[in-house]
Amino acid sequence: MRRLAIPLCLTLALGASVSPAAHALDNDKVTRTAECQGDWLPGTPTASDVMKGEISLVGLPAYQLGKKINWNASPYKNRSWEFVFQSLRWMGTLVVEYENTGEKRYLDRATEIAQDWVSANRYGARGTRPYVWKDHPVSLRTQPLLCLSRHVNAGWLKDSLAVHAKLLSDARLYKKGHNHGIDQDIALMGIGCRYGREDWASLASRRLTGTVKLDVDAQGALMEQAPRYAVYVYGRLQVAMTNMKACGRKVPGEIAARTEALKDFIAHATMPNGYMVPIGDGSADTEPKMDAGTPKDEVKAYRAGYVFGRTAWDKPDSAAYYSIRFGPGMKFHGHEDHLGVTYFARGRDILVDGGFHSYEKSSYRYWTLSPEAHNVPTVVGARFKPRTASRLVKTDYGKDRQSFQVTDKAYGVSRTRSVLVNHGEDLMAVLDTASGGKKIENVWRFAPSFKVISSGGGKVVLGDGKFKVTLLQLSSCDRVGGQRVERGGKLGWVSPTYLAKQATNVVVSPAAKSLLTVIVPGTDSPKVTCSGGKVTVEGVSFPADLF
Repeated sequence: MRRLAIPLCLTLALGASVSPAAHALDNDKVTRTAECQGDWLPGTPTASDVMKGEISLVGLPAYQLGKKINWNASPYKNRSWEFVFQSLRWMGTLVVEYENTGEKRYLDRATEIAQDWVSANRYGARGTRPYVWKDHPVSLRTQPLLCLSRHVNAGWLKDSLAVHAKLLSDARLYKKGHNHGIDQDIALMGIGCRYGREDWASLASRRLTGTVKLDVDAQGALMEQAPRYAVYVYGRLQVAMTNMKACGRKVPGEIAARTEALKDFIAHATMPNGYMVPIGDGSADTEPKMDAGTPKDEVKAYRAGYVFGRTAWDKPDSAAYYSIRFGPGMKFHGHEDHLGVTYFARGRDILVDGGFHSYEKSSYRYWTLSPEAHNVPTVVGARFKPRTASRLVKTDYGKDRQSFQVTDKAYGVSRTRSVLVNHGEDLMAVLDTASGGKKIENVWRFAPSFKVISSGGGKVVLGDGKFKVTLLQLSSCDRVGGQRVERGGKLGWVSPTYLAKQATNVVVSPAAKSLLTVIVPGTDSPKVTCSGGKVTVEGVSFPADLF
């Protein structure tokens, strides 16, 4: 690990706080402070849990801390657990409890934990694990240490915050254009404001403006390729703006505008059932838990690489919803899901994404990133080129029907997907082709509740109780048989929640020069005809090329 010299002149000045004035509790025992109060604390563990010596992090079973803490602990060999453990936010719950109750035992234990951590994890020291001083643990650890500093005036604490500030201000370590960069700027501004370091506060403000412009585009779309992170970024930017104002600084207009624009993006990325569409590193159980408002449009195409569409904003039990992916090549929290679709109709998931499992370096995690974990076309016999960008090249908007065409050269030749979504008589039609006479295949991942009822003759019927959904495939108006259905095995999986892996039915198409796939929810026997360049499904007609 590269050592960081902290000259004496950089240590934090005593009594130089310019943070908001603390206000006394009614009982006058202790004061509540801006650094401690707020929504930065995790839901678990509670202060009572920490006092008992056990902590439950990232949904994993409780870990027994004991009186003397092992700072190298990794009981579940889980990277997220290690990161949250080292962030010390769980220690911060004790300081907040002290502010709320006036009971000094909470502050004493928090001080003991923090001082022990500082002693055992000195930056650059032999035995200190490198991940302890990675950018995100440093950023998030700053908040509980600042909170503690409002009640503990100790040299070891100020010195540690000086080390944190030096790392946070190092341009070589800054994560520009990413939510980690936002957290770095919030942390650096917090230290600068707390101890009157104008240089740190100004640097944080300048950097944050640049990072926000990269991370949230002018349309309000998050550029990290996982919509659920938009909720996190929105919340953190609210914190950043509040802290700027409290520090006597003006909030840059670009930050305020793009933060506000994120709300529409979050609303469009939320399905009628209230959960966010699980694209990229986003679980299917993510609820925004915020008022994102109601956008004026039901359909929105974002240059960042998303199409989100729905039939209505106020009919959660009956509205249809779909998503289509395209845009810049995979980065940050994205997956290789370009040209992929999801579909929600009649109050339920129909086509789902493979989902987000975890950040663990496992073969399954890497599989969830691959094209095979998404509803995408592949070019037979061609090699996939990762991180290839794709384009939205054609659109046709109507109130009851929309069509889109996306294309890329992820397999060396052009693969093109056209998507038509019809409302009222719900259906999704998808046409896949490749240039150069190449054949195409595709996969279709259905919600885990569906079971296969029948398969044959280019038609697969799935059901969940009385509800049925039918997949039909044609090539040049002829039915194409030979579909294969996997549940489990190599392809038939989905991760609906963190660390979960659930078997589900995946329909794998045969190879053909063109494949028209029609998904019809609510029936096991749709009437379909195709002739003269026109397809009719249950009385709904549309061009065979979907435009």
